[in-house]
This record gives sequence, C-alpha cells and structure tokens, in this order.
Amino acid sequence: MQKKKVLVFLGHSDKETLCGEFASAYENGAREGGHEVRRVNIGDMQFDPILHKGYKVIQELEPDLCKLQEDFRWADHICIVYPNWWGTMPAILKGLFDRFFIPGFAFRFNKDKWGWQALLGGRTGRVVITMDQSPMLSRILFGDNSNEIRSAILGFAGVNTKVTKLGPLKNCTPEKKITLDKKLFEMGKRAK
Repeated sequence: MQKKKVLVFLGHSDKETLCGEFASAYENGAREGGHEVRRVNIGDMQFDPILHKGYKVIQELEPDLCKLQEDFRWADHICIVYPNWWGTMPAILKGLFDRFFIPGFAFRFNKDKWGWQALLGGRTGRVVITMDQSPMLSRILFGDNSNEIRSAILGFAGVNTKVTKLGPLKNCTPEKKITLDKKLFEMGKRAK
C-alpha cells in the first residue's frame, strides 16, 4: 500500500465529542498504517468565519487559515469529520470554507470562457458526518446533506471525495462506539 500524507480535520468546535473521538480513531489508524499525518481541530483555530464583503474584497487570511491552506496543499488525502446540524455542517465550518477556499487557492475561474480550474486535484477525501438519526431516514425526509461538502466544496476544488454517514448516534451504546471507532481506525489505516 502506498503511504500518503493525510490531513485529519475535526470540523466540530468541541474535541470532547463523538466527532472528536472518531477523528482520533481515523488519525490513529493512519499513523498505524505508516502514513504521515497532520491533525487540525477547528476549535483550536483563530479566525473570523464571516466573509464580510463576499468575494469582491478578499479579506486578509489569519495565520491559522494560511496554515490550513498549506496543510491542504501538502495532503494527498483529507479526512474531515463533523456533525450534521440542521441538515448541514456547523456554521463555523461553513464559515471556514467561505474564508479559506478562495480563488487562487482552491480554484481559479477561467477569464475568457465558462468554467474554472480545480486547483486541489489529485487528492482524495473522506468526509465523516455524524447524525442523531438514521442517515437513510434523514435523506428521505430532508435530502442529501452531503452534496454541499462532497460536490460543491471539495469536488469543485478537484478533491475526489467519499462520504461516510454515521447514525443514529443520539443514544450510542459503548459497544456501538467501539465498533465505529474500529471502522474509522481501519479507514484511516488505508487512508480511504
């Protein structure tokens, strides 16, 4: 198996959650698999998540956002773990993408014709979304809650991304937690 540079990103502001535990299981698996690993927790970052002027004026990036851009460029494989809140990612995570997934880093619009260049191509991604209800029931009732991150964000930038939805977790038993930790550990080990 080819060794990869793996970025594990926790998109929940609290590390002491199931999301934090699953991100750690993935990270530990990647290390066990011999991959080079970097870990970033959104809750440890300092940045303004509000895009005050849209993209007509690019705000100066805070050091933590510059470092995250460097980590994304460095990585062969990116794993992002976050909870499903109100059918999407937490607002702080969406604000992070608004701020650091900017033209010239993640993509470049073609000036003379329609379309864009995806600047993060050649990378793979794994998004792990935790839910308090069944992923199947959520999809039936509310639609696909992963399209935004898989296609419109990471896919737009060229990252070939797969999604794993874990739920229902509201009353997760210790046995189920162990099973899911092992699943994430094995995914990390294979950097898949």
